[in-house]
Order: sequence, then C-alpha cells, then structure tokens
Amino acid sequence: MADHSAAAAATQQEPAGDADGAAYEAFRARVADANINGQTLLATDYLNHFNEIIMLLEMVPDMPDMLEECRAWEPKGYQDHFRDSSFSDKQLAIEAYDYVPERFRQPFEQTIGQMNELVALSLDRMADALEDPDLLRARAVAASRALQRLIDVASAIIHGNDVALHQNEIDELMGY
Repeated sequence: MADHSAAAAATQQEPAGDADGAAYEAFRARVADANINGQTLLATDYLNHFNEIIMLLEMVPDMPDMLEECRAWEPKGYQDHFRDSSFSDKQLAIEAYDYVPERFRQPFEQTIGQMNELVALSLDRMADALEDPDLLRARAVAASRALQRLIDVASAIIHGNDVALHQNEIDELMGY
C-alpha cells in the first residue's frame, strides 16, 4: 500500500503548468470560490456529458427508436464541454485544465477514453439486440451500470484521488 504522507508531499510539491508550479498555485487560488476542485483543478460538471448518454441508453428498451438519438451523442473533450456549457465558471474551468497535475490528468483522460469506448461498444451491442426486448434491456442495464462505474472513477479523480481501473477491471466492464 502506498505511503499516504509521501503521496501528500508529492501532491504539494508537484509542479504543474510551469517549471516551478507557480501557475498551478495561481489557479488553485483562482478556483477557491468556484465549483472546481482546488487540488485537481477539475470540475464534476463535465460528467453531465456522460450522464446524458446514460439516461438515453436507459430509455432504449422502452423506446427502441431512441437508439438513433443515442447515436447522435458524441464524445466531447473536457474543454470543449465547457466551451459549450452554461457552467458559471466555464472559462476558468477551460483555462485551469492546462494546469491539472499529471497524476490526475493521466488517469482522468484514460477513464474518459474508456467511457467513450464503452458508449460506442454499448450502442453496437444494443443495436444487435433490437429484435430481442429482453436482451436489449439486459444490455442497456449492463451499459448503464458499467458507465456509472466509470463515472464514479472519474468523479473520484476529480475529487483528488489518483485512481484508475486495473486492466482486468476495464476488460470486465467492456465485456459486460
């Protein structure tokens, strides 16, 4: 198990954005009163993009024609999400993203990539099950649960945990 005091020290000393970490520290001060995490410089509002597709996927078993609306959903990067959002601190979120410490950015982006892959895979699997309502429902439920698990991981990262799923957990989710 990792030494928590060493991890805490690494977080405090980790340079981000520029060589001495001054820009990171400046952004930490700027986000103090915003709905952006002061340690990671990430905002949970981004996860609403994925909550939207989960809601749509869950509707497909009762309204199979919703699959076309699901297919219209497209992955959107963090900064693009905020450019298009009504989030009150959207410009700050966009700017701060360039200074997210690598120990959070890397697992965050990896998790988002996994979510995007899972959405595409789920849409294909659900399309293959349109003629079998029970299988369609089972696949929609499985997709929703798997995506929610990844949202939980992304949320933990946003809140300062440098976690990621292990490859076997990813394979299990993708194989749902």
